Amino acid sequence: MNPLLRRRSFAAALLCSPWLGAAWAQAVLDAPVQVQRDDRTLELAYNLKLELPRTLADALQRGVPLHFVVEARVRRVRWYWRDAVVAEGQRVWRLSYQPLTRQYRVAVSRGLSQSFDTLEDALAVVRRAGRWPLDLRDDPSLDAQYELDFSLRLDVSQLPGPVQIGLGTRAALEATQTRRLHPMELGLAS
Repeated sequence: MNPLLRRRSFAAALLCSPWLGAAWAQAVLDAPVQVQRDDRTLELAYNLKLELPRTLADALQRGVPLHFVVEARVRRVRWYWRDAVVAEGQRVWRLSYQPLTRQYRVAVSRGLSQSFDTLEDALAVVRRAGRWPLDLRDDPSLDAQYELDFSLRLDVSQLPGPVQIGLGTRAALEATQTRRLHPMELGLAS
């Protein structure tokens, strides 16, 4: 079969699939995102429930890589001006399927990659992280209030055009959390 014809039939199948409307699953945080101070950095740990909808799992099986973006930001709350960013970090997880080896590959931010035999094992890497260092811009002080903004989302802009059209205006897989930080988490009080 002609590769161009195969791509078009795949796009048509995605657009016309009857289960597309109910395809979106949720990404839900199991517990609050943990923050702790270690010398010159803030370290983040998260654990979430993330299930791929059938549409995206099928697209992944056909060679479409999925990009998950994890962003974290610690802000100093100020009433008189915009909040100051004290620490922040971003990771991009690229999940792909290699049909020749029948393995899933997870790469983090153009760095190291790991191969897994099952989709469940590959998603486990994206679902949780421990001791993820954030870039510390400013030292936290005891007299200020701090908030953590955390989000994990599927980067829909990295998907091919036909898959994006098939998704319509639905919100992508996303888990977010904003919470106030205790001074102990920032290493300010004992």
